[in-house]
Amino acid sequence: MNKTGIVMILLCFLAAIAVVLWERRKVRKTMEEIERMLDAAMTGSFSETNFDESQLSALETKFAHYLSAAEASSRNVAQEKDRIKSLIADISHQTKTPIANLLLYSELLMEETLPASAKANVEALYKQLEKLRFLIDSLVKLSRLENGIISLAPQQAVLQPLLESVVEQYAAKAAEKGLSLQLHDTDISATFDMKWTAEVLANIVDNAIKYTEHGTIRISAVSYEMFARIDISDTGSGIPETEQTKIFARFYRSKAVQEQEGVGIGLYLARQIITGEGGYIKVASVSGKGSTFSVFLPK
Repeated sequence: MNKTGIVMILLCFLAAIAVVLWERRKVRKTMEEIERMLDAAMTGSFSETNFDESQLSALETKFAHYLSAAEASSRNVAQEKDRIKSLIADISHQTKTPIANLLLYSELLMEETLPASAKANVEALYKQLEKLRFLIDSLVKLSRLENGIISLAPQQAVLQPLLESVVEQYAAKAAEKGLSLQLHDTDISATFDMKWTAEVLANIVDNAIKYTEHGTIRISAVSYEMFARIDISDTGSGIPETEQTKIFARFYRSKAVQEQEGVGIGLYLARQIITGEGGYIKVASVSGKGSTFSVFLPK
């Protein structure tokens, strides 16, 4: 092979290298531009205002259009959430005052001297109004939680004050039924939202009192490496094994407790709250012997 041939081969080789390097540079530039788009999308600052299609590949063009659509969709979701928030606030406000007034008038009527039949009707009306108020309050809380309007603020704290507040709240109600409500003191700490976790435990204790006719309700805590476990045990009617996976579903009520007051929201709301705190709930129960609800909170 003469020198001219060798030179031609070298020139072709160098040209090929140049083409490869140019293509690599083009691909790298495209990937850098896509990465910039993703970073802007994640911070909510993506915009196509200064977009010059001639400088981008077809992939970048399609990707930019996709991110623009996603940005618009995100804004629509935020606006819809604001509308839902306003609607829930209106429902809560519009129903709270009439129900409070009806309860007040019912109480005033019960203080009057009425025939026995009329007094029984007023008492029944008062109970139904209480149930309606509880239902609306629960639905409003549930809607706020599911739509991200309620913001949980877990903080590390000792469990004892939380458990004591729940026991203090329900001691009188337990005593009225002749039940013993016991708390085993603890120095265990966990990470939780004081207000909403108290509501979870209060709901479980309230259920324990409602479905226990005699015996004891015990509250205790156990420490693990990653979680703190709060156990609420009762000696009530128990939950059939076939229903234990259903009781945390929204509006689920066992046929065995249809005559008892309740709407089937409490345990669903409890699970949503604890899940939002990074924990979980489980139940162990034997029909006729009682149940133990275990709330696991991250440490």
